[in-house]
Formats: sequence, structure tokens, C-alpha cells
Amino acid sequence: MITETQKRRKHPDWLKIRIPSGETFIKVRNLVKTNRLHTICEEAKCPNLSECWSHGTATFLILGDTCTRWCSYCNVKTGKPGQLNTHEPKLVADAVKKLNLKYVVITSVTRDDLKDGGALIYAETVREIKKQAQNCSVELLIPDFKEMTGQILVEGKLNIGALKAVISAKPDVLAHNIEAVRRVFAKVRPGGNYDVSLELLKKVKEIDPNMPTKSSIIVGFDETLQEIKETMQDLRDNDVDFLTLGQYLQPSMKHAKIERYYTPDEFKELKEIGYKLGFKHVESGPLVRSSYRADKLNAIIK
Repeated sequence: MITETQKRRKHPDWLKIRIPSGETFIKVRNLVKTNRLHTICEEAKCPNLSECWSHGTATFLILGDTCTRWCSYCNVKTGKPGQLNTHEPKLVADAVKKLNLKYVVITSVTRDDLKDGGALIYAETVREIKKQAQNCSVELLIPDFKEMTGQILVEGKLNIGALKAVISAKPDVLAHNIEAVRRVFAKVRPGGNYDVSLELLKKVKEIDPNMPTKSSIIVGFDETLQEIKETMQDLRDNDVDFLTLGQYLQPSMKHAKIERYYTPDEFKELKEIGYKLGFKHVESGPLVRSSYRADKLNAIIK
């Protein structure tokens, strides 16, 4: 049932979003359509679409546009995915080259229907970008790759082979989002596992100690400040280098509701806490998302 409070809910003044416009925005949009690509900017209704596209950057969504999981905070559509486009790595690389990007983020829907979760497509996309746009840094934002026995997913077990395949392509940054504090995690990410996500981030460093890692937390469910700090500490305990924190915005009435809005000052406090815990870079703000101003990392990783 939709409550009267939900019907009347209005975002605070600090959550104003720009209307997409401008010549560069149009260029990015047209190239995405021409190459038959998807972007998480569009699929997830990212509030920074206008800002990022107007600066000639985008986060590309590979492996199709249909996710095999349903997370109560996410606007990406779920269902039975279509066939893989084996030309996708080349098409993404072509777009990166034509846009003359210096930093690109590649993410995907979760494909639990694939034996490797799409890891080989991820790896090939990195290699194609490095081939066609040699000066462009590549950040991968990957799902948790679940182990599969035959056609059956093994819950709570990470597919190490898939992770190794992604790392072997040498992305410049490897990201995996924890998204929510431990107590809230199961409610908003029923297909995931908090400890498996931490294990994935830990394994990256075990496989390649020099690989920079990144994660993201969205707030606005019913977590406490102490729980956010504990999640940040969990990430640091697993050697995560970079962190983003942003406000959850409810995509529709069927998604998890917003329990509270954090103020810009509270996000500033979280940023300071992050640096004190040892993160090398922290982006924290109401409209921050995991790939927001990811290009700033070039100054750190180069």
C-alpha cells in the first residue's frame, strides 16, 4: 500500500538534478545508440547523467540490459536475458576511442545464467579498449561471480576462476559495490551475500596485490551512522583503496522506500571518516554514485 507520506514525499533542496542538454551530451547519446550499446546512466536513472555525459564520459553497461537478479533499490530491469553480443567489446572500445575518453567505467547486469558470469566478455572489453584507446584508463565495476556446478548456482561461493579471468586483463581499477550495511544487505540485495562481496574484494588483492580496488555504499535505508562506519571498516579491513557514498533515491513506488535523507554536512562527515580510516580517495555526497567523477582516480593510479 502507498502511504500518504510516500505520496507527499519531496526531495530536499540539495537534491536538484540538472536536465540533460548540451552538444557533448547529444554526441554521447547518439554514439551510444549508433553502436547499439547500453549505459548504466540510463538504465539505473543515474542523477548525474547530465553532468557526466555533458563532460563526454559515460559508464557502459555490457552483457545486455536485463539482470537475472532483483535488488530493491535498483532500476535496471530484471528477467531472462537475451543472447550475448560477441561484438560488444569492440563496439564499446570504438565508442571510447571516438569520444577520446581518458577514463571509462565498464559495468554490467548480473548474469547468473552464464557459467563465468560474463567474466570473459569483461576481460575482452578491457583488452579491446587498451588496443583501440591506449591512453584511456579502464575501471571495471563487476558483480559477484557465483560458482556454478552444472546449471546450479552454489550460493555463498565465489567463482575464483571468473575473477582471475577479469584480473588477467589488467583493468586499472577493479570495483565491486557492497552497497548496504550488513543488517540491511539481505533486504535490499536478496541475491547477494555481504561476506562474499568482502571476499571478492579481498581475493583481488591476493591475486594481484597492485590492483587498486573500489567499492560503494548507498545510504538512506534504515542504517545507523555506526553501521556505516562498520561497513567502511569492513572494506578497509579487506584493503579497498577507493570509496564512494551517496544517497539512495527511490526509482519507483515498488522499490525500497527512503527512510531518511542525509544532509551535505553529514556526507562531508562521512568523507572525513573515510580518509581517517585510510581510503586513498573518497567521494561522498547526496548525488554521488559509484562511478561519479571516477576520472579523478587517474591522478592516483598513473
